[in-house]
Amino acid sequence: MDILKGSIVLTLESYYDFAMKPIIAPEKDQPKSFSFSKKHKKLIKEIIARYPEGKQKSAIMPLLDLVQRQMSETTKKGGGWIPRAAMDEIANRLDVSPMKVYEVATFYTMYNLRPVGKYNIQCCTTTPCWLRGSADIVKAAEKELGIKMGQTSDDMQFTLTEVECMGACVNAPMIQINDDYFEDLTPEVMQSLISNMKKNKLPEKGPQNGRCNSMNIEGPTSLEAEAKKAKVV
Repeated sequence: MDILKGSIVLTLESYYDFAMKPIIAPEKDQPKSFSFSKKHKKLIKEIIARYPEGKQKSAIMPLLDLVQRQMSETTKKGGGWIPRAAMDEIANRLDVSPMKVYEVATFYTMYNLRPVGKYNIQCCTTTPCWLRGSADIVKAAEKELGIKMGQTSDDMQFTLTEVECMGACVNAPMIQINDDYFEDLTPEVMQSLISNMKKNKLPEKGPQNGRCNSMNIEGPTSLEAEAKKAKVV
């Protein structure tokens, strides 16, 4: 498949190298084929059935997520990611051009298009987190892991990723590890989180300073009776 780029015609493979090198796994890491597991084949039918007839391409996003989760379950080292063969399989199942799947997969940072560590540590460095010390959180993570932002440890246990705002600004600075948020961080807490993960002990998700969700650290400032009734304080 050729893609026209200005006056240069590029093959799909060279386009990946040319335009997507930071996020697309190189050819040597790409499996030759991909097939969904038995349990996921059943789930695929349920996912596609959610959308009106002729709108099956809307299932691209949940199927990409399904691939990533299957890879996380089956890979011997590291976490979930989406090979090109899997994107082609999705395109085939939904009867759309492979490029339609590539466009979605390369747009959203929630999709990993190259092998990542078992623990994908996504550090928010957008303004609210930065104002609350996210740069120090990043430094603590890099020091504890011995890798830089965007790198994966040699044992495929950890990947450090820089991301944009994840909508937990009240609890800044925060990170996301795989699917879960870890908030109200300090460099010392960040080091402790990583130390525990090295022992395969994933700490409890959410605020790390005793705060209840995104409530004021000193407790509710309104609807106090309702908060007590709901047993959130």
